[in-house]
Amino acid sequence: MSELRRLKGLLPPELQSWVTVEVTSAVNPPLITSEEIGKDQVEIQIDLPKWEQLATDQRNLLFWHEVGRVQNDTIPRDGWEMAALAIGLGGAVGELWVQDGLLLVLALGLSGFAGYRLYLKNNGEKKLREAIEADDRAIQLATRFGYTLPNAYKSLGSALKTLIEQSPKKRQRSKYEARLDALKRSAAKAKAKSKGDPQYS
Repeated sequence: MSELRRLKGLLPPELQSWVTVEVTSAVNPPLITSEEIGKDQVEIQIDLPKWEQLATDQRNLLFWHEVGRVQNDTIPRDGWEMAALAIGLGGAVGELWVQDGLLLVLALGLSGFAGYRLYLKNNGEKKLREAIEADDRAIQLATRFGYTLPNAYKSLGSALKTLIEQSPKKRQRSKYEARLDALKRSAAKAKAKSKGDPQYS
């Protein structure tokens, strides 16, 4: 549990009162994930056996990626959309029987809106963009906790390469590869912008 205490120490002070770090109890869980567990309370969950196979710098940057998701308000939530979709579809079927046109239109409208929200939530491009933005946050947090910019990029890049090697599913690998490509472009831009900065020499 010393690793959990160490990770809690990597939380920015402004998050320490409402973000907790725990070992996941899920079956076949992701390496690290976050979820809202109550109003204004977020839990970052890690799969400790897999987690401890990574180098400390890799863990730090992946942890800050998840913190970045919290800061960007892009962590998954138990949304109302599935319930609304079920209610809307159930209502639509019911109204077909009683033949109330207005209620049928309202039920179909609710279903359509909920379905659209679900599409947006699960949209691959949007999720990738959110992951890349969280990687940017992770780099910022690393420098805030004493990393040089080049070392922050190297550590996160190394972590992503390890995840690519360890991912059996092609779809998951391609997501990590896209994040790594975006990270390389970001590092190149940062290096160009900071030419002459001693930390890059």
